[in-house]
Amino acid sequence: MAQEHMPKFEIPAEMRQMAEQSVEQARKAFDDFIAAAQQAVSTFEGQATAAQTGVRDLGKTAMTFAEQNVANSLEFAHKLVRAKDAREIVGLHSEFIRAQMEALSNQAEELGEAASRVAKDASR
Repeated sequence: MAQEHMPKFEIPAEMRQMAEQSVEQARKAFDDFIAAAQQAVSTFEGQATAAQTGVRDLGKTAMTFAEQNVANSLEFAHKLVRAKDAREIVGLHSEFIRAQMEALSNQAEELGEAASRVAKDASR
């Protein structure tokens, strides 16, 4: 009901374009960061022993989750800058929060299970 009384709010095209450029710059910076992080992981892997396989896999899983979460956030930002009004922004935000909470819950569960397996294997 409160949304029915919201004034119509149009986001100017110039502001959307500027925001879209900022999102693209952030995406490029993220891509550069991921490339550097992957290089660092590769370097570490070259120095790791066979006993560290589980830890390496756990690190890769965490990196994959981080990549997914940042990509989801950037996609959300991209959608926000294209939103036409406040109602659309509220809807996009609600959808994003719901999806991220579900994803984070699943990721935490998967990482917990993987960490337990690594600890169990290390104690053998």
